[in-house]
Amino acid sequence: MTDNHEQKPLLKVIDHNATPEEVAAIVAVFAALGSTAPPKKKPRSLWATPQLRTPLHPGPGAWRASGLPR
Repeated sequence: MTDNHEQKPLLKVIDHNATPEEVAAIVAVFAALGSTAPPKKKPRSLWATPQLRTPLHPGPGAWRASGLPR
C-alpha cells in the first residue's frame, strides 16, 4: 500500500558542508524545545474545593468535630 501524500520534511539543511555533528547539534536544540502541542492541564485537586470542606468553628469539641466525617 503506497501513500499518495508526500510529507514535507520537518527540518531541511541547506548548508551542504554541514558536518554530522553540526546537524546533530541543531536537531538536539529543536528536540529540547519540545513539541508544539499545548501542555496538558493537571486535574484540580479536590482539596482546593471549598464546597467539599465544612467550615471549622472554635469551641468545645472543635478538634473532635474536625476529624469526624460529615
